[in-house]
Amino acid sequence: MPIRTVTKDLDAPSLTAIADFAVPVERLWEAYTDARQIERFWGPPEYPATFSQHDAVVGGASSYAMTGPDGDRSCGFWKWIDIDAGRSFTVEDGFAHDDGTPNLDMPTMRVVFTFESTAAGSRLTTSTTFASREELEQLLAMGMEEGMTGAMGQIDAVLAE
Repeated sequence: MPIRTVTKDLDAPSLTAIADFAVPVERLWEAYTDARQIERFWGPPEYPATFSQHDAVVGGASSYAMTGPDGDRSCGFWKWIDIDAGRSFTVEDGFAHDDGTPNLDMPTMRVVFTFESTAAGSRLTTSTTFASREELEQLLAMGMEEGMTGAMGQIDAVLAE
């Protein structure tokens, strides 16, 4: 399991996950910025993702749907805010309706993905900030931490290719 730590801060509503991988940063970066690779690990195992759009450029957009075992769908989007190629990217991450439009009844988060080289390969720090404590608590109650842990557990198989 690549995740080393998950830290929640309810006072400064945030969730930070740190994961280590036995591959160079460039390989990990490629897995996150290529639609066909990220969709193989973005959703938890029981809710695999399909990306219909994944424009990894500033101002770009990503659209995806995670489909459950009973056919239920959970859709999401990213708006690409900032990219430091090979080092980090920042997205606005939110829920979407089936047609891809943002679901404004659900929280939207800001997520910074930071990629670093380590002696054993690479480290990914995923820092998610929320507009309020209530939004963080809502998503934790919906299983965000467990979903993230399950999804991250699938990355090694993709990276091994």
